[in-house]
Amino acid sequence: MQKKTKAYGCRIFTVWEEDVALAGGKISRQSWIDHKPTVAVMALNDKKELLLIRQFRVPTGGHFLEIPAGTMDNGPESPALCAKRELAEETGFRAGKLTELFAGYLLPGYCNEYMHFFLAEDLVFDPLPPDEDESIEVIPTPLKQAFEMLQKGDIPDAKTALGLLLVDRYLNNKTNFSKTSL
Repeated sequence: MQKKTKAYGCRIFTVWEEDVALAGGKISRQSWIDHKPTVAVMALNDKKELLLIRQFRVPTGGHFLEIPAGTMDNGPESPALCAKRELAEETGFRAGKLTELFAGYLLPGYCNEYMHFFLAEDLVFDPLPPDEDESIEVIPTPLKQAFEMLQKGDIPDAKTALGLLLVDRYLNNKTNFSKTSL
């Protein structure tokens, strides 16, 4: 018999503790995070610069350069609509063309967060108000420079590293790992 208890809950995720039956009948107490689905956006402007954002991340105690991303927290919002909203909130741009490159679990060992990665092109300035708890600086960066920054350790964010690899593969091979193109 599995016993599951809620340890903590907030707007974006819930932490659960659960007794899990392992092979051989042993019971193990596991903690895991039930997280709302998320999106990440590699936005390329007309100069083929990637729109990186710089923001302070409390858990790390420092500023990070990363791609725009966010949580599907506006009711029954599709991944594409969420990507468009997050892009406009965090960079001030709307995508004329949006292509899903990949979707998958980020940290399946202890979290069910499922992230959709998009390439945004044909950008038009059309900002939405940013979230109240965010202070973001937009930094247009040539792709080559973004890869150099990644190699030097100036971009330690894993979703941004994956996003860079996905967009590079797509642009060079027109290959994506998603079932749909939007």
